[in-house]
Amino acid sequence: MIPETLVETAAPAVPLTVEGASVLHQMMRFRWSAWRELPADKRSAILQEAAASEILGRMANHADGRQSAIYSLLGHKGDLLFVHFRRDFAELNAAQQAFSRLRLSDYLEPATSYLSVVELGLYESSSDTYNGLIEKGIKPHSEEWKREVEAVLDRHRKAMAPRLWPEIPPAKYICFYPMDRRRGESKNWYQETMSDRQRMMKEHGLIGRRYAGEVRQIITGSIGFDDWEWGVDLFAEDPLVFKRLIYEMRFDEVSAVYALFGAFYVGLRVPVTSLPDILKP
Repeated sequence: MIPETLVETAAPAVPLTVEGASVLHQMMRFRWSAWRELPADKRSAILQEAAASEILGRMANHADGRQSAIYSLLGHKGDLLFVHFRRDFAELNAAQQAFSRLRLSDYLEPATSYLSVVELGLYESSSDTYNGLIEKGIKPHSEEWKREVEAVLDRHRKAMAPRLWPEIPPAKYICFYPMDRRRGESKNWYQETMSDRQRMMKEHGLIGRRYAGEVRQIITGSIGFDDWEWGVDLFAEDPLVFKRLIYEMRFDEVSAVYALFGAFYVGLRVPVTSLPDILKP
């Protein structure tokens, strides 16, 4: 049995994170049969309303963390993907409600959705912070500990603001997928030491950096918000980059041993003004 004094002074196993934009992915199927039955003038009016709306028109061009984007999905998993970045969940809810009030939504059926927040992990900073506080004799989880940790997080939030509140990249293609870390009987990510997890994540990140000029990656955290633990958005001009990057990452320890992946969604960016082109009956 571990002595109580050691438990009280042990560094926490949970790495620090900083969070930013709230993100909602809406995967939709289009009701083509009902759409085709509409007269051409009604279809045009519905699309004009969508293009002029705050949710898909004006808000799509904002650079303050409030953006929406439309993608035409490939494959059977859906027809359209709507991605919304907002400042908080209340704004996401307002965006969802505004979207549902559009007449266009009468011809869309939800296939699935994903709720998350932009998240940046601070493995290296976590170890340094925890060890430094323990060396000062500050008891983990005490009020003083919490104040010191919050001060560290606040500095990271300010320094990382552009990454926490990103614009949706204008790239032609998107690849979105959710993922977990394995929690099985033989392999459990959450029972590995902080130092081992830090080492593996550093090695994992080095692969992504090699693709920095070809793909933009936005990681979102969804523990407690959705069925998986993280969501990954990749943006690129060439979809083959998605295959190459993800395939190479499968060979590192984090992915090969501990990663579980959900469904993958790949789509092409569609300006709201191009909706009439892709929704031709």
